[in-house]
Amino acid sequence: FCLATLAYSCQDTSGSNIKAPANVETDTANFTTIRWIDSLKDFGTAKMGDKVEINYSFENTGKKPLFITQVRPTCGCTVADYTKTAVLPGKKGSVTALFDTNHGAPGSIRKSIVVSSNTVNDTHYVLGFTGKVEK
Repeated sequence: FCLATLAYSCQDTSGSNIKAPANVETDTANFTTIRWIDSLKDFGTAKMGDKVEINYSFENTGKKPLFITQVRPTCGCTVADYTKTAVLPGKKGSVTALFDTNHGAPGSIRKSIVVSSNTVNDTHYVLGFTGKVEK
């Protein structure tokens, strides 16, 4: 009995490790709302050869768990990662982009990332970043 109680009390009950159900993109009854805290970033100036990390934050402002279902950078120069487990109501999550300045020419840049989620507002939201790449 003590061992069972100890095992149960050590489990994560926050729900943050919940994985997205298979029908998360079509189950509109379980959609929620999202608020992007920052959706356009300017990283300033970077030198050719640098890798620039850009972080975006969002909050689940609805009443159901929020799942990011896909993150698609619009060019091969950027790789993105994101919160892959449920973001519970009132909690925050993130999307991180890693921009490789070796792809492309020096000068001003403007890139985008399309984020898909189970939200009634902004189902396919476009994040952006700008900056300048010097030789």
